[in-house]
Amino acid sequence: MKFLIAGLGSIGERHLKNLKSLYDCEILAYRVIERDRNDLVKKYGVKSLRDLKEALDLRPDGVLVTNPTSLHIPVALASARRECNLFIEKPLSHQLDGVLELERIVHEKDLVCLVGCNFRFHPGLMKIKSFLEEGRIGKVLSARIEAGEYLPDWHPREDYREGYSAKNSLGGGAILTLIHEIDYAYWFFGLPEKVFAFAEKLSPLQMDVEDTAEILLKFSDEKIVEIHLDYLQRSPSRSCQIIGEEGTILWDYQKNQVELFTAKNRNWQIFPGEKCFERNQMFLEEMRHFVSVVEGREKPQVTLKDGIEVLKIALAAKESAREGKVVKISGSSVATPVATGS
Repeated sequence: MKFLIAGLGSIGERHLKNLKSLYDCEILAYRVIERDRNDLVKKYGVKSLRDLKEALDLRPDGVLVTNPTSLHIPVALASARRECNLFIEKPLSHQLDGVLELERIVHEKDLVCLVGCNFRFHPGLMKIKSFLEEGRIGKVLSARIEAGEYLPDWHPREDYREGYSAKNSLGGGAILTLIHEIDYAYWFFGLPEKVFAFAEKLSPLQMDVEDTAEILLKFSDEKIVEIHLDYLQRSPSRSCQIIGEEGTILWDYQKNQVELFTAKNRNWQIFPGEKCFERNQMFLEEMRHFVSVVEGREKPQVTLKDGIEVLKIALAAKESAREGKVVKISGSSVATPVATGS
């Protein structure tokens, strides 16, 4: 198989290395700016092109869209028009412009289009998903979800001020960059009806985006989910607590374990993860899944529709924080969120 990777930043390089380790495949690289880190093209033996049309003329079986968030949709649209299957890194985009057109083309040409939310492949979250489907804690009443880590520590070899995460023009900010938490809340609970949020830059970090967000999701069955996101915590923290009528589920990424309390057993059960769990394992499973879907062996776990719905929630949170109002989520897949005072 032949793959084109559009963007060779840290996540593009990770997918490149993983594809090379998993498959005997040809990999092309599309980059507008020639900025080799450790001369990546020579290091991995891939062909680099600066013209997207020229790259697509080589007819890749799949295109991995891993450039900055604000540039995802133009590359995805060009690739879809050339009938290329797509893997688009999270978030799908920074806005809804062009998303409806992409959805239409993907449907008309019957293309594979996955959105890269690697935490869908985390064993702990997969276990929680199974617990919820089994009704282990009864009806869910509320949940608290958190992710925080000091942005300059994410990629120590890079200047955080130059990365997309710190720039509004590139689609950065805590809400979009840390959209994993919104994604797995959607995966667990579905689409909320209403969103309310505060989002601010609270630190002296040099950037023009929010570094902290508090998001409340209200669902049609009355459950409330709170999501905290930040670029500030030292040390890093990633966790969730789900409260049901018959018990509670806890997950801690740093401890790598899930805990379950049920009213029936009246004690905590601890489900430890692998002792040597490595973060890259999620990305490896994600790439295996993408290739399997392209080859018709699996059904997609994170569809374009999923990516659109999650983006709607994130944009509703940004609108709520900007306008100071509750925002209702529209039922159609690409409708713009509508503000309401209620």
